[in-house]
Amino acid sequence: MATALDIAKHNPNAAPVAVTDSARAAGQASLPQASLAIEKKADFTVVAAGQSSLVGLTRDELKDKLAQIGVPEREQKMRVAQLWHWIYFRGAKNFDDMTNVGKPLRAALKEAYTLERPQVVSEQVSKDGTRKWLIRMPSTGPLDKGAEIECVYIPETDRGTLCVSSQVGCTLTCSFCHTGTQRLVRNLTSAEIVAQLIVARDCIGDWPDATPPEGAFVPNDGGRFVSNIVFMGMGEPLYNTDNVIAAIDVMSDGEGLTLSRRRITVSTSGVVPQMERLGSEANTMLAISLHAVRDELRDELVPINRKYDIKQLLDACRAYPGLSNARRITFEYVMLKGVNDSDADARELVRLLKGIPAKINLIPFNPWPGSKYECSDWERIERFSEIVYRAGYASPVRTPRGRDILAACGQLKSETEKLRARARMMAEQGIGAEGVYALGDGE
Repeated sequence: MATALDIAKHNPNAAPVAVTDSARAAGQASLPQASLAIEKKADFTVVAAGQSSLVGLTRDELKDKLAQIGVPEREQKMRVAQLWHWIYFRGAKNFDDMTNVGKPLRAALKEAYTLERPQVVSEQVSKDGTRKWLIRMPSTGPLDKGAEIECVYIPETDRGTLCVSSQVGCTLTCSFCHTGTQRLVRNLTSAEIVAQLIVARDCIGDWPDATPPEGAFVPNDGGRFVSNIVFMGMGEPLYNTDNVIAAIDVMSDGEGLTLSRRRITVSTSGVVPQMERLGSEANTMLAISLHAVRDELRDELVPINRKYDIKQLLDACRAYPGLSNARRITFEYVMLKGVNDSDADARELVRLLKGIPAKINLIPFNPWPGSKYECSDWERIERFSEIVYRAGYASPVRTPRGRDILAACGQLKSETEKLRARARMMAEQGIGAEGVYALGDGE
């Protein structure tokens, strides 16, 4: 017997529904094959378990936790503000550090709750300074051994970008994306999304009075080391809209983590019905995983296109709240050799985006084990970029970061596939993943 979560209704708190194997088979048999190829369903939902951590919670959730241990209602707002400062501004890991909280309340908090973070199972550091963490979330119940996700930190001299995940696995089945080959387990809660930022700040010393680990490459502009957030990790954020918006509220709160909403970008493969809500409630920047200019090709590369085609997607972009030249939409376009990289594709891309304030990110394809695609030649990428640029669009080519640790765009997958001995040795010697896979898997 298994349980199922109805993600299509965007309700991460839906009650689990028992599903027998025979019923599952019958249900799948009645579905069109095309719909099975577009999305995957979660195996189970989140169930409260054990002593819970306060890390990642919203203000309302913290208020509820205080009420549960008997804090009078008249004090709750003040106590939430104290906890908020210690958890999200100071990065406290122990209730005893909260010097302006009375001893009786600290004792009650310690008895009922923790400040534990998710477990960092492994950390990989790329030769370019990119860091990838495999993070294990606490068990949510008897069906959950502790779901794992990947989170990536990309440092530059003037900024530090954290790529966070919104689902364990991914709902969608984009053919060029490594994450899309992993089964969908469940949505992440808003606290689990926020906790990725907390873990990153712990690991790179991004708290007051903390220091980065020896040899770490971090921004030197005097600001916090994590200045930007991109929801471009594992999962489709707009199939987890409630939790993504709640997490953004915590991340952007001016009394805690203090990230600007204009430095938070949510990337979607095109869940059209949720785009307006994201813009009006979260007020973040928007990125669209486009990758093709014809419906028949996008149906293959990004199968959700079968539900919401290019015209529907671009109409929703034109209606995105707050859209302006100062708040452009980023269109992501992965460069696949001989697939979507012709001059004609570039000209059609320009035509499709006419009238939309936009920036076009050209992404050299990042190899992963078993992929059927190759990256476009550099000369072809430059030619494509030139056509787009001459039409008046910014068209930066995204420099691949973290390829040697499978941390680049489209490479994340928590159930990491094992490289054979020679490939692993080459990676350790600094030969990028593109070199590993180009040379094949033979001994």
